[in-house]
Amino acid sequence: MYQEFKAFLQKYNVMALAIAFILGAAIGKVVSALVADMIMPLIGMAVPGGEWRQIAFQIGSAKFLVGDFMGSIVDFVIIAFVVFLIGKAFLKPAPTPETKPCPECLEVIASAAKRCKYCTATV
Repeated sequence: MYQEFKAFLQKYNVMALAIAFILGAAIGKVVSALVADMIMPLIGMAVPGGEWRQIAFQIGSAKFLVGDFMGSIVDFVIIAFVVFLIGKAFLKPAPTPETKPCPECLEVIASAAKRCKYCTATV
């Protein structure tokens, strides 16, 4: 049973996924702190009244926290942008294989191909 479990972990790369999840959570906390402690005070200074997250309106007994919702949207956009920048910095695109068009059907095939996989013509 231990061997089966070990094979499962290796097959689905569960340890790498767990490490990525933990690092993602840590980066999320750092970015959230950056947004809450550095960026949101600047936005608060730019907005009249400063406490824009407290903006709310009430209809009957329902209270709509518009400022809090808008703050969550701003948080999300900033966090998504930072994650995009981190991903762009660390993840390089895989090299694309060299291709050429098939002389018979004009479909794109690998440069090293000797036969077209679409029309089976010899290349």
